Amino acid sequence: MLRRRVAEVQVALMLLTRLPAGRLRGDVPGLGAAAWAYPLAGVPVGAIIAGVMVAGRWAGWTPAVAAGLALGAGLLATGALHEDGLADVADGFGGGQTRAAKLEIMKDSRLGSYGAIALGLGLGLRWLLLAGQAPGAVVALAVASRAAMVPVLALLPAARADGLGRAAAGVGAWRVCVALAIGGAALGLALPWAVAARVAIGMGIAATAVAGIARRQIGGQTGDVLGATQVVAEVAGWLALAG
Repeated sequence: MLRRRVAEVQVALMLLTRLPAGRLRGDVPGLGAAAWAYPLAGVPVGAIIAGVMVAGRWAGWTPAVAAGLALGAGLLATGALHEDGLADVADGFGGGQTRAAKLEIMKDSRLGSYGAIALGLGLGLRWLLLAGQAPGAVVALAVASRAAMVPVLALLPAARADGLGRAAAGVGAWRVCVALAIGGAALGLALPWAVAARVAIGMGIAATAVAGIARRQIGGQTGDVLGATQVVAEVAGWLALAG
């Protein structure tokens, strides 16, 4: 059982980051089975971002410069996976007139005006809000924002017959509960309880909003929708923390 859980953590790291996760041996868990571990993928990503910020302060950089470089390091660690999803969702939902057209636009690798605006706003807000934050909070929000993806994956049907949303379908209730517990624990350990609750509520509202829009626009979730959920939830968490 332990070996199985370790393999699921490896799958989560391979899916959500570009970081080395070791070789998988034997029966490889599915993407849905590994969903409970998605927030754990935020630990090394958040640690990289926080580490660059701490190094920047030690080197005498301004908080804005340190935050910008730290954000860039985080993008390298994930391959900008979530940001790509946000841009695709913005282009598809903003430019398509029908469900089929929206899904087709989301598959297009080209960046449109809606996607560029969403990407710029997402990166700009995180850059501003990251400046001067405590390392623990950085890691906690990286973890919690990835936990927000799991209930969206579990509760919405796959909008495509293929792709990540379909491959990761079949997430059980216990995996959702474990993922949310990991995200909540990360916030509770890094922040005062009242602040952690405010941040969790803000992230939950943001994830629910993305899920509701996706259901109305394309009838369910895709990998791009999950990526957009992570970015929007993280921004909402930083806004709640700054409030």
